[in-house]
Amino acid sequence: MRYVRAFVRFWWDFIVGDDWRAAAGIAGLLALTWFLEHERYNIWWLLPVGIALVLVESVRREARGGS
Repeated sequence: MRYVRAFVRFWWDFIVGDDWRAAAGIAGLLALTWFLEHERYNIWWLLPVGIALVLVESVRREARGGS
């Protein structure tokens, strides 16, 4: 059980890291893009644009002094 817990902690720290808002934003973008593509909308460009915006906001928030 100790190995499973260490494995989950590693992936949590790797994916979420220091900014849970960025991880949640990217997860939301992935879900939204998948849903819209599943509904046959040609919306592939949403993911790179959204990730860039999430990155800019994350850096801006960190530059202002954290959370």
